[in-house]
Amino acid sequence: MLLAVDIGNTNAVVAIFEGETVVHSWRIFSDVRRTADEYTSILLSLFRDSGVKGASIDSSIISSVVPSLIGPFIRTIQNITGQKPVLLNYQVFDKLEIKIPEVSVHEIGTDLVCNASEAYARYKSACIAVDFGTALSFIAVGSKGDVLGVAIAPGLGTAVKSLFNNTAQLPSVPLETPPSALGTNTIHSIQSGIVLGYSGLVEGLVSRMKKEIASKERILPDDIHVVATGGLNSVLKPITSEFQDYDEKLTLYGLRRIAGLLGNR
Repeated sequence: MLLAVDIGNTNAVVAIFEGETVVHSWRIFSDVRRTADEYTSILLSLFRDSGVKGASIDSSIISSVVPSLIGPFIRTIQNITGQKPVLLNYQVFDKLEIKIPEVSVHEIGTDLVCNASEAYARYKSACIAVDFGTALSFIAVGSKGDVLGVAIAPGLGTAVKSLFNNTAQLPSVPLETPPSALGTNTIHSIQSGIVLGYSGLVEGLVSRMKKEIASKERILPDDIHVVATGGLNSVLKPITSEFQDYDEKLTLYGLRRIAGLLGNR
């Protein structure tokens, strides 16, 4: 079995793969104050409740956009499995199916690399992966596997939290589609601005990216596949037709695919 850990700014997702299938997954808070011993205790408890034994894990891989959590999770996995995990970083990018421009190789987030790797492997064509996480990120891949560019905006949850934390009278609201763009109370007004506003942001940015990719690749915009992932992708799913696919575990599957390329299946 493969243990894959995707460490994000808000949550770390821990998954167990048997072959190409996720058989267990857990989401835990990314807390830079926790030690390796604390994370070990948390994971061992989750494993025990699900009947997973550390000795049954053959290999492991970590992707992290939180540098200070890399060390604790490496030690945590060593504590549980007795093996050092593979770390996805720029040193192994040359082994991937996608090609990352030299100018971006030290800057691009490994979560974006996972999304691009999995999207391109699935569609074998120009594609865009949109990730609804702490940040809202877009990564575009050309028809030959070249990473063409990235766009990053605050995530929906981040926008709501910022509005709540930086205003005196605006409450935190659930991320739901309002009955109308014309909000008649505070909650619906914020939902209109955030949910419907972000729908316009996503649709507008995807449209612009498609046009630029189509011009660069000499293909039609409709030939470019768009996939959404991340925990909050479901918020916009009912109100936009911009995505051909939705896969909340796209990043994890990309991490599993990369583990296979690096010899850790």
